[in-house]
Formats: sequence, C-alpha cells, structure tokens
Amino acid sequence: MDWLQVATVAVVLVIGLVTVLLGGRVVDAVFKLADRASRSSDTTAGPVPTKAQAAASQLRGGAWIGMLERLAIYAALLSGYPEGMALALAVKGLARYPELKATQTGAAERFIIGTFVSVLVACAAAGLAWWVIHLW
Repeated sequence: MDWLQVATVAVVLVIGLVTVLLGGRVVDAVFKLADRASRSSDTTAGPVPTKAQAAASQLRGGAWIGMLERLAIYAALLSGYPEGMALALAVKGLARYPELKATQTGAAERFIIGTFVSVLVACAAAGLAWWVIHLW
C-alpha cells in the first residue's frame, strides 16, 4: 500500500468513527432544542415532562440503533451505494412501526427528528470524507 491508500483508509475510518460515536450528541442537542421549544409554548407551569421526553423511555435502544444507522448510511454513501441509505431507513421504520403506531406519547415525532438529524450527520460526514479524499 502506498501513502495515498493509507491516508484514504485513515480518513474514512476517523471520520466514520467520529460520525458514529459523536453523531448521537448532535441528535441529543437537537432533542434538547425541541424540548425547550415545546416547553416554552406550553402554558402549564411546573416540571411536567414534554412528549419528547416521555417518548424517550418508550423508544428503547435508540442510541444503539442511531449509531448503526449512521454507520450504514456513511458506509453506503462512501461505497457508492446510495440505495443502501433507503434500505437502512426502511428496515428501521419497519422495525419501529408497531411501537410508533400504538403510542400517543410523541414517540413518532421523536423518531422522525432523531432519524432526520442522524441521516443529516451521516450524509455530511460522508460528504466531508469524500471531499478530503478527493483533495489529493
């Protein structure tokens, strides 16, 4: 392997690792913004949990699923298989469908927000990796 191949592999691995591990923090930050916005529009006083906070307990495993989702989308885009992104989202949606359909806690909204943010993070990371690789 020459230095260019080693550098390419290093870029893909480092950006992928950062995306998978730290993308959840971005999702959490957006959830906090959404919770703050819903709290400010709420007219009741007191520490009443928002729908998004109540939904968090219902959608168990969301952090792990989000990491796997970001990894799948990042890998699919960098490997030139964008259809893989649709496949990952379809599997996630079908797996969560029973939980989302049977709830009134705001779990569907939390699912949509988390999925969109996670997908945007993975797409941005794949774009960054592609750009850095093609600088050489």
